[in-house]
Amino acid sequence: MASDSRVEKAHDIEKESTTSLPTPESGENLNRALSSRQVSMIAIGGSIGTGLFLGTGRALATGGPGSLLLNYSLVGGVVFLVMLCLGEMATEFPLAGSFSTYSARFVDEPFGFSIGWNYAFNDAISTAGDLTAAQLLMEYWIPSGHLVWLPSLFFLAFIVVINLIHVKAYGEMEYWLSSLKVISIVIFFFLGIAVNAGGNTSHEYIGAKVGSSRICSFQKLKNIPFASTGRSTKPPSLEDSEGSHLSSSPPRSPMEEPSLSVSRDAGEQRNPTRNVPRVINRVFFRILIFYILTVIIIGFDIPYNFPNLSTKTTATSPFTLVFAQAGSKAGGSFMNVVILTSVISAGNHALFAGARVVYGLSAIGQAPRIFLHTNRNGVPWVAVLAVASVSLIFFGASFLPGGAGQIWTWAQNLVGVSNQIAWWCIGVSSWRFRRAWVAQGRKIEELKFPNPLGGFAALAVVFSTSAIILIQGWSAWKGGFDKISFVSNYIELPLFALLYVIWRLVKHTPTPSLLDIDIDAGRHVEGPEDAKNNEDINRRERGKYGWLWKIYGLVA
Repeated sequence: MASDSRVEKAHDIEKESTTSLPTPESGENLNRALSSRQVSMIAIGGSIGTGLFLGTGRALATGGPGSLLLNYSLVGGVVFLVMLCLGEMATEFPLAGSFSTYSARFVDEPFGFSIGWNYAFNDAISTAGDLTAAQLLMEYWIPSGHLVWLPSLFFLAFIVVINLIHVKAYGEMEYWLSSLKVISIVIFFFLGIAVNAGGNTSHEYIGAKVGSSRICSFQKLKNIPFASTGRSTKPPSLEDSEGSHLSSSPPRSPMEEPSLSVSRDAGEQRNPTRNVPRVINRVFFRILIFYILTVIIIGFDIPYNFPNLSTKTTATSPFTLVFAQAGSKAGGSFMNVVILTSVISAGNHALFAGARVVYGLSAIGQAPRIFLHTNRNGVPWVAVLAVASVSLIFFGASFLPGGAGQIWTWAQNLVGVSNQIAWWCIGVSSWRFRRAWVAQGRKIEELKFPNPLGGFAALAVVFSTSAIILIQGWSAWKGGFDKISFVSNYIELPLFALLYVIWRLVKHTPTPSLLDIDIDAGRHVEGPEDAKNNEDINRRERGKYGWLWKIYGLVA
């Protein structure tokens, strides 16, 4: 009887569900206006940012080309597992705040509170880090000290306006900026192959040769962004590199963002039941191909001991070095524009994400209710302005001793660890969700997008991310203890624990049993808009030019 009443209750809740987020009052709902095309490109574009263009140089210098390829491959595997775990929950519950909301519901409230606010600040810091990177990039055209920070403030104002207008404006801007980045990466592929085959300024076939003997080929490179040509006193020895593969993956791994953005955008995505699984299945393999090919080309074309490939004040862009090797006089400016575009796009993406996380926290009572307010277009404008204000404060830190380059490096460390903590929380939430689903008499087959790897994926995410978080700060002990590096790599851990303890002590909320976890409220039920969207897609794919639409879907 209890089981029957539970099923009847579930059906009643499903009937009352709508495609909008279940918020108490009007004027507090988000607008489902993002298409599958936009969400796919947002996920790809969100990954092609400062971490890829600027962080790979530091990773190459730290561990060498072999470790770079190995770590990106391993991280790519973890990302795939995270996307499967998150996709299973996001398809069933396409809610704002996504993983923080799932953590609060399927684990306990302190858990959701901790990861939610941790990640909200992560997005604010990420936006500030992108503004700082833009400041460094502007020094290519504007001499240092000549108001190079002013364009960064303009970029911040620009992305704030875009985020306040309409989610469609954000989606279209990200789509086209991401398209530019993808095209640039494709150009880089062909150019990198040509450079390796002998199409470089030295007319030298590079092949698989790496090492200090190739440094001389770069002595004449000047005036290229994020590339200092100062000579190091000696190339790093084999002993210096021992164990460096443990931290050669950039602290803010470029692959991290798409795993979170797919679910985070589900709250404003059309027909999430159909589109979220499609996005997950397509985006991961596209990104994996992009990154694996990129690091292979970088490993073949750029020596790991190139002078100042990684320093405390700047990061050399291997992309720029490849263009310079090809002898392109405009290569430096071209890549500077591309990287600057990527920085703006990444900042726009982080601001959007941070606002939605804060909105999601407010929706479940873990943030002030004022953050639920939306404008007539369904944009949480209070949350957008709040995240932008915090980002502006962090950006001001770039004027402290150490300069913008050091602040950018610290920001990358903080953001990277925060992302990995989010992965860990997703694994725990997925494990609890699946156990609660079965404990309450449901079958896994009833899920709209069941994880094909089952509970193994969740456990693998938990253990692998735990190892990554603990190991990646290894460099803090290399060559003597580095307090700054240690703090930036591990400060997020005690902060996460502190937030958990605060909510537990203040609210005294217990951890729900598997039978008490709510697996019904907020479940997505396909409505008329979803049916129309499905019909439009099916009609295009069955039409005269259906094969073109299918190709377009795979590419775009």
